[in-house]
Amino acid sequence: MSNDYTKPEFKELLKRLQEESWQLELLISGFAIFGLITVFPTIQLAMMDAQNSQQIYTFVILLISWISCSILIFNLLLHVLLRGLWIGALGLRYVSGDIDYDSLNYSEKFTKYLKKRVGSFDKYIATLEDYCSVIFAISFLLIFYVLAITFTVIAIALIVSQLLDNDDLPGWLSKGVGISLILFFVFGMFFTFIDFITLGFLKKKKWISRIYFPMYWVFSFVTLSFLYRPLVYNFLDNKFGKRLSFALLPFYLLIAITLTLRYKTSNYLDVNANSTEIIGNSSNYEDSLGEGGFIDDVAIQSKVISDAYVKVFILFSEYIEDRMYHYNEGLKPIVDDRGLGTNMTFNNTFVDKDSLRGEYIKTFNNIYSVKLDTIYKKGDFIFAENKDNKLGFESYISTKNLLDGKHVLKVNRMSIQKQDTSYYNVATIPFWYLKD
Repeated sequence: MSNDYTKPEFKELLKRLQEESWQLELLISGFAIFGLITVFPTIQLAMMDAQNSQQIYTFVILLISWISCSILIFNLLLHVLLRGLWIGALGLRYVSGDIDYDSLNYSEKFTKYLKKRVGSFDKYIATLEDYCSVIFAISFLLIFYVLAITFTVIAIALIVSQLLDNDDLPGWLSKGVGISLILFFVFGMFFTFIDFITLGFLKKKKWISRIYFPMYWVFSFVTLSFLYRPLVYNFLDNKFGKRLSFALLPFYLLIAITLTLRYKTSNYLDVNANSTEIIGNSSNYEDSLGEGGFIDDVAIQSKVISDAYVKVFILFSEYIEDRMYHYNEGLKPIVDDRGLGTNMTFNNTFVDKDSLRGEYIKTFNNIYSVKLDTIYKKGDFIFAENKDNKLGFESYISTKNLLDGKHVLKVNRMSIQKQDTSYYNVATIPFWYLKD
């Protein structure tokens, strides 16, 4: 098969493929919808887990995947619905032909109105075909738009982290180059967005286009638009494609709003309220988490305890480690290995991590404390992994002297600001101690 797009044979091939593309569209849509609906709950659960564990990088990646899946599921379901309607219309056209308004025997007023507003049945079939083709194409174009926004935000974040917040670089490089790049990206992002929603207004004015061109050129690589630019301009030069693209935007906003809707049954009671002395949220009790449940900072084993101990588990997060560095600067490594990376090593620098881990735990126990009712208990937290493979800090407190009934456990964190020491309440968890 020749790929020379200028030859008549190639154009004839494209014409045949266009006429038969609906079969491939339905096949791809069917498989894609099945796969997306299957994987969607897993991605959503993993995203919530990453958010709860404050794993920023993982959360961003999963959020992008979740948004992309949502867009594709909605668009492809709409495409299958309209394509099914189109196939039904074709079948009906084969049986009964075009609409014969005279045989309906309506009044002259209604006959004229219907001929004008409804028109030919063939026109209806052609319109459905246009809708199906555009919706199928725009489904995948929208994913590129999501990636474009994501890569732009990542580029700005990298400039801030690697230049502006990098103390190892000289000031002229860190501040001078960093601020210049930030301004370029912020203004570039703004003008690119304006050019996008105005359908290329900045490209039409001669003197503005000269200023805008460097930004356009840079952002074509940042947003990967060079991969899908022909598809974009093919939409822009078609009025029907432009109208349909903008008509879909309210539907996406409506879906986003719908996902946030909740029915409130009480002005005072809320299932998502944090645990207090009078509220017991299931996210603070390990045996109440269930499938898809996550620990909210701190958890004990159960709401009703008959054991000889109370197990206290504090969920680990990167913010806790940052806090360790603030209170013990000796723990801060020369090279921060947190975030995405590889297990491959390229040097033989020896670090005595065992002694540093001991210092780490000592610092943690100096900062965090446990209060059971009115008495402070020594925590003696250690590194541990719970049954859901979540890393955290674990300690056990004896219930030997507890009376039967309700008790309140509090986890506090030391805070030093301007040489003033205060204690911040991390979690308050009520429970009942009942002996067997």
